[in-house]
Amino acid sequence: MGTAVPTARRIAVTAWSSFMPHVQLLRHKVAMGVLDAHLLLPRGQRDEEFHSAIVDLLNDWVATTGSPQVETFSIVAPPGHPIARQLQDHLYRMGTPHGMHSPDSETGRRILAETEEEIRWPMISASGLPAEHCPSARHLARRLSANRALTVEQLPDEFDVIIVGAGPAGLAAAVYAASEGLSTLVLESDAVGGQAGTSSMIRNYLGFPRGISGMRLTSRARTQALRFGAVIRTGWPVERLEPGIDGDLHTVLTESEALRARTVLIASGVSYRRLGVDSLVQLVGHGVHYGAAMASAPEMEGQDVVVVGGGNSAGQAAVHLARFARSVTIVVRRPGLGETMSQYLITEIEANPRIEVQGGTRVVDGGAEEGELSWVELEEIATGQRRHQEVGGLVLLLGAAPHCDWLPEAVYRDERGFVLTGRDVPADHWLQDVPPAQLSTAVPGVLCAGDVRAGSMKRVASATGEGAAAVSLIHEHISAAPEQA
Repeated sequence: MGTAVPTARRIAVTAWSSFMPHVQLLRHKVAMGVLDAHLLLPRGQRDEEFHSAIVDLLNDWVATTGSPQVETFSIVAPPGHPIARQLQDHLYRMGTPHGMHSPDSETGRRILAETEEEIRWPMISASGLPAEHCPSARHLARRLSANRALTVEQLPDEFDVIIVGAGPAGLAAAVYAASEGLSTLVLESDAVGGQAGTSSMIRNYLGFPRGISGMRLTSRARTQALRFGAVIRTGWPVERLEPGIDGDLHTVLTESEALRARTVLIASGVSYRRLGVDSLVQLVGHGVHYGAAMASAPEMEGQDVVVVGGGNSAGQAAVHLARFARSVTIVVRRPGLGETMSQYLITEIEANPRIEVQGGTRVVDGGAEEGELSWVELEEIATGQRRHQEVGGLVLLLGAAPHCDWLPEAVYRDERGFVLTGRDVPADHWLQDVPPAQLSTAVPGVLCAGDVRAGSMKRVASATGEGAAAVSLIHEHISAAPEQA
């Protein structure tokens, strides 16, 4: 096959006459990750399937590797600035074309020369306008939301449904609810897409035979929901839910307003658990990353990287990082990946010479040189034996911790904090000895879908299905409820 840079997309094109003798081998190469696609050579002047496949692969390459030709946002900050990296990651997850520039670069000097504001890092310029200081990713999220959504003053007094969380479950619910005429508001504390939005390539999602990045999938869903009339506001965490009493509207409180709705869908997802190693806490953003670190992957070119986690997100991150890093070590506490990761990812990882899996191992220490992570210490759990390993990056994808601190006690949760629905709700809180519907909580009109729900599959497809299914229950509740005065 020859050689290619690791970030290149690799395609085998076969003439129709040679297709059948080679199809099994080429499909195997695609499954192993050696090839990104296997296509038939066009047989006429027009071949939409061939050209659409090439365009999809190019779009994926640009989204995950290439630099945009036109920048909607330009970030200016010293190299390695932690907040600038957070801004870059947020813009990547939102699918917004952007660039990162050092203050002494040609673009950086030009942007700084055009601003009248005091220089405080990071500075960010939107669409060529004078640069402003941007203190956090949440500040940026609200700025993006303000450009796309209604202002506080323009919001209706009440909604049919407020969806808390804009991951796959929340976005699917928003698409179906808004398309069926329900007034729909989505509140997201971070970036649209949730954990799924950080996945470099999802290959087992229905309808995308060549795979699709989580960012592109959730960006499409966001656009779809907006076109149907849903309002999506990012950078707005929910602080409290006050359930309505005796059929009254529910109240969702943010830090600046109280929003009312006939129904509320909890789709706030999960976050990655903390590693719990004190020496690495201060290095978050300086070589230590929670989540897939998609925006920071190019910075790890030629370095050795450790990925901690055994789920699909960890596998997808390892495969993507292997396009840049010299080596990627997947560290898991279990003996291997078979219990927690999809087989298609295991196959691709086993075939990648840059990726190694170390089972029965954990990270117990780490340190830095010149402020950036430079080494970690790994421990074999069975023997306690430790070894020092020099690294340029540590990517942590450590399982699920639910976002439920804002929920009232009336919305019951299990011992790990996941929301109980359906028959899992304590029987003494069933109405007339009848359990709630499968996606309904103990509070009428408050539903739950996706990873935050106890017993969910923790997969993109299942979260999407739950979000869509919740809309029928929302209709039922609204239809049965008395009209509000």
